[in-house]
Amino acid sequence: MIKVHPQANHFGLDTSKHIPPPMPDLFETHPLLGEIWGRARSLLAVRDNDAHTLLSLSLAASLLDARPQAEPGVVLPAMMLHDIGWSQVEPGLVLAAIAPGGGRPELVLQHEKEGARLSSEILESLGVDSLVIEQVATIIDGHDSRTHALNPDDEIVKDADKLWRLTPHGLDTVMDWFGLHRGQALRLCSSRVLGKLFTPEATVMARGLIALEQANLWPRSRELRPGA
Repeated sequence: MIKVHPQANHFGLDTSKHIPPPMPDLFETHPLLGEIWGRARSLLAVRDNDAHTLLSLSLAASLLDARPQAEPGVVLPAMMLHDIGWSQVEPGLVLAAIAPGGGRPELVLQHEKEGARLSSEILESLGVDSLVIEQVATIIDGHDSRTHALNPDDEIVKDADKLWRLTPHGLDTVMDWFGLHRGQALRLCSSRVLGKLFTPEATVMARGLIALEQANLWPRSRELRPGA
């Protein structure tokens, strides 16, 4: 869990009036996302895909700020729905599909096909334009298996999806998926991200996340956090 509330105020004075206003809430600026989440959440309750989706969504929004050629109205719904297809794969086989040194590519393809189908059903139920539905489904159907990007929208979805692996939550999750210590998880995830991103902005983000995790793993850093 991240720290949300302070445990102390060492300065002793209220500095809140000097703090800038909150950044816009993505779900307020794009109300459709809340409606999609309401329909998709139960389908994302597989191997932490719900948290993965929200974090990847925020990463995609950040990339959109730097990539004006991409369309938020396609990227954000596709990001929200990209992994709902794992709900249709037998739970005990999900990790077998993505395990290092193995993998079940047919299960990856299954989750993509099912994700495209389910995303179309959800977006149709919300009255989304048919062209957007088609574009979203096309991105989802191949977001993991396709080694090339179809367009700028697909680039962002692919990059944000991979970047999650290097976040603290991504590493925490991968550690428990495969019984790895944090250094092993960082090396595994780095190898699956660096060199496989499509946008220079995502590469910069990836290297920054890796640098922070490497610093956390230094013995000197660990000495500052006994028991960590």
